[in-house]
Amino acid sequence: MKKDIKNIREVFPVLSREIYKKPFIYLDNAATSQKPLRVINRLKDYYSNENSNIHRGVHFLSQEATSAYEEVRRQVAHFINAASSKEIIFTKGTTESVNLVAATFGSEFLDKNDEILITQMEHHSNIVPWQMLCNRTGAILKVCPMLPSGELSEESFRQLLTEKTRLVAVTHISNALGTVNPVKKIIAAAHQTGAVVLIDGAQAVPHLSVNVQELDCDFYCFSAHKMYGPMGTGVLYGKESLLEKMPPYQGGGEMISTVTFDATTFNELPFKFEAGTPNVSGVLGLGEAIKFMNETGIDFIGKHEHTLLDYAIKKLSRIEGIIFHGQAADRAGVISFNLKGIHPYDAGILLDKFGIALRTGHLCAQPVIDFYHVPGFIRASFAVYNTEEEIDHLAEAIEKTRNMLM
Repeated sequence: MKKDIKNIREVFPVLSREIYKKPFIYLDNAATSQKPLRVINRLKDYYSNENSNIHRGVHFLSQEATSAYEEVRRQVAHFINAASSKEIIFTKGTTESVNLVAATFGSEFLDKNDEILITQMEHHSNIVPWQMLCNRTGAILKVCPMLPSGELSEESFRQLLTEKTRLVAVTHISNALGTVNPVKKIIAAAHQTGAVVLIDGAQAVPHLSVNVQELDCDFYCFSAHKMYGPMGTGVLYGKESLLEKMPPYQGGGEMISTVTFDATTFNELPFKFEAGTPNVSGVLGLGEAIKFMNETGIDFIGKHEHTLLDYAIKKLSRIEGIIFHGQAADRAGVISFNLKGIHPYDAGILLDKFGIALRTGHLCAQPVIDFYHVPGFIRASFAVYNTEEEIDHLAEAIEKTRNMLM
């Protein structure tokens, strides 16, 4: 495995950098992953040789770019096992995908006193759009609490799920705790009451195989930049039957069939939801990221990250005064912690001086931070290119940081 990881690391240029004259250790993968050369080169190649708007031109470059773009749509559909490429909507990222559903499905199908059920461990992107929808429609937002272990209270979820629940929105994997939620059970329970289910998969797709048909979710959202792809590109999967009933998200070019001053008719799926010039290079880069993940092996990625997680927990547990947050039985490669008596921001600043990139603060999940009654977390999150040696350096840096700040 070490030989394989060494070869993998060589295709990520940034990992060869030095920071403050120290080897760069990147452990902020839950925020964004680094990019392999094939992704970087695909963006460069597009702008060097293929730059053209898509779907609208009859000239060679436009046809070439359109073909490449739509091939990635088919690639994404296969990657998550969607029934059709019509069910794949390209967006700016998970945040826009959630907002799209809130603005279209939510405004069309939710009324006053209808209920939306989310959880206490959601990212802000899966909280705020639903609050805004409730303000517009008079719908009611309900929140399933979590346990001190960082797991959802399944008993509370069952009690909160009622005939008034119209939509359930839940994260597949918590960005703050690494908890892997039992989404298949959640989806099945929600469907029994007639609710539609959206899964925030931003933290799941980079680490495990996702099969949307097997899950039977109605919507699934994820971002390219967390799975070795470019920023500003994301995916909304939606069941075709639901997408057909939903109004467009934005108006403009491409999402129309005909336009007159009297009326407009809308384009077919998926183009109805893709107004304006898209991020063509980003989508092409996403295609290369998927190829990288498939060739590396998603199972291999997941197993390697779990090995790192287990190693890091054992290694960091030896540090005096460390406090872990979230210890779910099923979790992904995220460790959130604090050092007793030390503000997480102060620790993060010093750890950076050791060349280690971590995330500190509320992690766009303030309700989780509030649950543990702390000012913020220090979070280390792993990717396929991380190593046990880097964790050794992290442990040593934490010890030094603690000694300097105590």
